[in-house]
Amino acid sequence: MSAPLTADAQLVEDIAGFTHDPLGYALYAFPWGVKNTELEHKQLRRWQREFLDSVGERLRSGAVDAGEVIREATASGHGIGKSALVSMLIKWAMDTREDTRGVITANTEKQLLTKTWPELTKWHRMSLTAHWATITATAMISNAVGHDKTWRIDAVSWSEHNTEAFAGLHNEGKRLLLVFDEASAIADRVWEVAEGALTDEGTEIIWAVFGNPTRNTGRFREAFRNDRWNARQIDSRAVEGVNLIELQGMVDEYGEDSDVVKVRIRGIFPSQSATQFIGEDEVTTSQRREAPPSSYQHAARVVGVDVARHGDDSSVILKRQGPWTDKPKALRVMDTMVLVEEIVTVIENWKPDAVFIDATGMGWGVVDRLRQLGYSRLIYAVQVGEKAIAEREYVNHRSELWGRMRAWIRSEGVLPDHPELSSELQAPEYDYDDKTRIRLESKKSLKARGQNSPDHADALALTFHATVAPRTKNDEPDWKKKLRAMRGGSAKHPMTA
Repeated sequence: MSAPLTADAQLVEDIAGFTHDPLGYALYAFPWGVKNTELEHKQLRRWQREFLDSVGERLRSGAVDAGEVIREATASGHGIGKSALVSMLIKWAMDTREDTRGVITANTEKQLLTKTWPELTKWHRMSLTAHWATITATAMISNAVGHDKTWRIDAVSWSEHNTEAFAGLHNEGKRLLLVFDEASAIADRVWEVAEGALTDEGTEIIWAVFGNPTRNTGRFREAFRNDRWNARQIDSRAVEGVNLIELQGMVDEYGEDSDVVKVRIRGIFPSQSATQFIGEDEVTTSQRREAPPSSYQHAARVVGVDVARHGDDSSVILKRQGPWTDKPKALRVMDTMVLVEEIVTVIENWKPDAVFIDATGMGWGVVDRLRQLGYSRLIYAVQVGEKAIAEREYVNHRSELWGRMRAWIRSEGVLPDHPELSSELQAPEYDYDDKTRIRLESKKSLKARGQNSPDHADALALTFHATVAPRTKNDEPDWKKKLRAMRGGSAKHPMTA
């Protein structure tokens, strides 16, 4: 007959049984209802149970064996116990699988180190396994001898230009946990670097993102439109233990459908932030609009070309005819001659009336080459930094182009179903200068707060640089009609003349 297990050996055996059962772990490891503890009058909330059970169900179903990353996205109002749930998830991940590694980050270093991490420290202290790991100011480290480098969870702050910690997220064959707290304000670049690192085969990878839905653009917003994420939106009023009287007071003050109530209570993304230049509703309405070809067949055909300035930007070509817009074509190449070849193909095949090219920086080389090839009548070099034509209304021409594009979106524009274009149109914010002129947020500013360069949206904006005369009734470009008249009936293209 074997000797009875020691208390700690029994604890190890019990905890091991929760390897794929985070809900069971949370119910076992913390002193729910135990007198004289912080949880004496507490219990797991329904949404917390559902979240933990969802993760466990995915693990037990063999999703990881099929190569899936378990992605959980939670948008919520205030006061629902999000930080407590994050702490329970981290504790389960660490305790139930040897050499688990993880990274926890938040919208700001202050949020991470003064809210997220102290909450984890509290739950670690309350747990039955508090002696299994040590919590420092920025890490939870296993006390198992020789595992301090391989069995740990780290609190990592981020910046757009410091993503190395996320690029190094690998733990092949074991378990990897990634948590984003207040994820709505975490830079898209951090999301992209983290996602690119989650590629280890045969690894349990759990990526959980939480936050109030403060922005209706960015990767957190897109998680709720992407089938790869198991996404939930939680109304604070449906959660046990919240102050319903206070919440109702906020509803009475601002209104059920106000953006304040959507974000702070209902867990719904706002229709449009106060400083957002183009709102989600405007983009969605434009995408649902219909325009039969017969309604724009004689409208001018115009092309916008945004030329990449940096290695992480794209050059984008976009075609528009009246209200109709084609899906943009992006080229992640810095070779301007490759871009020129693509533009020539569009000119020859689609026969546009004008091609508007952002001539800032490398764009001038594209303009010059196209003119050398004989397309001078079509090519317009656009200087987006120059003063606006409506200089009393806009600070510069880029702001003006976006203003014209916004008016088109609101009135007649039919936008394609294109996630990147849609997201980029909603990304820039705006303010006013000392002359009360509209000033659109710069690309540099967008990148500084973690947004991608709006290359697709800028390409569309360029198509509004100038008014182009309608096409003739026989659908012939105006430049070609003029050229034929000059040559006594010749219809040759300038390049072949």
